[in-house]
Amino acid sequence: MKKTLCALGLLAGMTNGAFAQTSVTIYGLIDEAFVFEGGGAAGSVTKLTSGVAAGSRIGFKGNEDLGGGLSALFLLENGFQADTGAAGQGGLLFGRQAYVGLSGGMGTITLGRQYTPQYLTTSFVDPFNNGSAGDSVNILQATGAGASRMDNTVKYAMPVVNGFSGELAYGFGEVAGSTTTGRQLGGMIGYAPGPLDVRVATHVRNNDTATTKMATARNTLFAATYNFNILKLHLGYEINKGPFSAALRNTSNPYNYAVAPTAASVTTDSADVLVGVTVPFGPHTLLASYIHKNDKMSANQDATQTAIGYRYALSKRTDLYAVYAYIHNKNGASYTVGSAIETGSGNRALNLGIRHTF
Repeated sequence: MKKTLCALGLLAGMTNGAFAQTSVTIYGLIDEAFVFEGGGAAGSVTKLTSGVAAGSRIGFKGNEDLGGGLSALFLLENGFQADTGAAGQGGLLFGRQAYVGLSGGMGTITLGRQYTPQYLTTSFVDPFNNGSAGDSVNILQATGAGASRMDNTVKYAMPVVNGFSGELAYGFGEVAGSTTTGRQLGGMIGYAPGPLDVRVATHVRNNDTATTKMATARNTLFAATYNFNILKLHLGYEINKGPFSAALRNTSNPYNYAVAPTAASVTTDSADVLVGVTVPFGPHTLLASYIHKNDKMSANQDATQTAIGYRYALSKRTDLYAVYAYIHNKNGASYTVGSAIETGSGNRALNLGIRHTF
């Protein structure tokens, strides 16, 4: 009897110890803004919308110490519209992120729906962090390869060593009879020795379907920031290639159209430049960016976006913001000023919003 009680006591102690080494955190963000859009075909629009500077969300993340420097981790993040209560990301329960993995001295491996390394690099170099009217993705990643998230993904993140960091991601296409159809690959390597932070990221997507053969789409971004303390300088250069229908493919150059596409703002060959600045002083932050898309196709549908913004921190968790952006489209291009979760309706927009994290 005594042995049984001792065994039960030891088991209870081990169980309590296991739970004590596990942590689960609930977190979230709510973003609401007045949005004024102009220059659209249907006229100007005034609205109250959610997820302008950053997508509204609620998330759950956890970590369990497995011993020997190894830990298990997970993250589940739901996106929603605070203005209507509707689910985001097309109604997916955890459409923003959903993954589980292991982390140790050799790095971290995660499985599930995750951000692409290239998109995270875009957010890093964009003064507006891929949000509000100044969102660089309005024109920077307009070829379709560099989507923000990958499903069915295995990602490896190396530990930071002497300022070096890196990520590799592979997304399964999961199409019967083919290991390449719908497949995605991404990677990033970075070096941050001090105030300078340099990163190079790429994203490759095979856009074949069961009935249509498409060329592989590629986005490669060279990004850097330099923190002068009184301000931070942002510089980015992106090269975009593909995808497009095989019927239009130029046999001498598989990344150029044999004939120009008829749809506006469809470029499969461009080089984009971003220059930005962030100026913090006390609770205030000024932001500005200039982005130019050089369309190298025969249609020459270039576009230039200019954005300026101001953010005021009421506390560590709450801030107010005002952002204005304008896109100058050329030769029939029709890029629009959107936000963190919307594409927008015209070539200019003003945002006046509040953001709270918890």
